[in-house]
Amino acid sequence: MPYWSLTTIALVTDCLFCRIVAGELPATVVRETDTTLAFRDINPKAEVHVLVVTKEHYVDIATLATADRELTSDLMETVAVVAESEGLLADGFRTIFNTGLYGGQEVDHVHAHVLGGEPVGPMVCK
Repeated sequence: MPYWSLTTIALVTDCLFCRIVAGELPATVVRETDTTLAFRDINPKAEVHVLVVTKEHYVDIATLATADRELTSDLMETVAVVAESEGLLADGFRTIFNTGLYGGQEVDHVHAHVLGGEPVGPMVCK
């Protein structure tokens, strides 16, 4: 469902990423398509840290993947194009989807973290 839909307006008016997509909040945009937006994280965890979001509001990757395969594909294509445009393909990069409380999701809008430009360390620290 679109971020501006009357049926979702109550849900997403406070959504940080919907507000960025709508142009209400500033972001350093890396890439924009008809369905996705990629922008630099304001608190980067690596030399390159770009967030890739869908313009339509979905809570997380599990919800998106079961609801809209085409948009899921668009999101992943944008991740790949961002990694290439940021020069991450040669040495590698990490893509992270945090989902839910235990997954560390901080914004309830599906987003991929694209991290690279330096070694990003182990997958999980305990």
